[in-house]
Amino acid sequence: MTRVFDAPRRMVFDAFTKPELVKQWLLGPPGWTMPVCEIDLRVGGAYRYVWRNAKGKEMGMGGIYREIVPHERLVCTELFDQAWYPGEALVTTTLVEQGGRTTLTSTMLYVSPRDPRQCSQVRHGARGRGELRTGLKSCWCRSNNARSDRGDD
Repeated sequence: MTRVFDAPRRMVFDAFTKPELVKQWLLGPPGWTMPVCEIDLRVGGAYRYVWRNAKGKEMGMGGIYREIVPHERLVCTELFDQAWYPGEALVTTTLVEQGGRTTLTSTMLYVSPRDPRQCSQVRHGARGRGELRTGLKSCWCRSNNARSDRGDD
């Protein structure tokens, strides 16, 4: 998915890597909170997020940072506690600044989806994430078996 922010990439990078900022925007549907947001920002370091709704239901996920280029690039694994996909996803996020605006591009690579509809689930799931629902351009899901390039405008 691609999103353009009216902010320097330093600020966008911080919004993805500082727990106090992540907790402000990476929320689910209305009524969900993020009681756990832990980030050990170093190669080999882990991150962990847990969301909770008003009825106490929780959803958690986490991963390991594989590559960090401050203000430019993050590569990490991603796995939900109750994942609907096999194996870990590999998420690559790049930030490009031009004229004080930052273009964020995030690509998710899956081991192998069970079926091609997985791409649609990811695309629609990302749409519901706070600030990221605005300006969602596209989501790619690649594997040996399926690929989806359909964009959402």
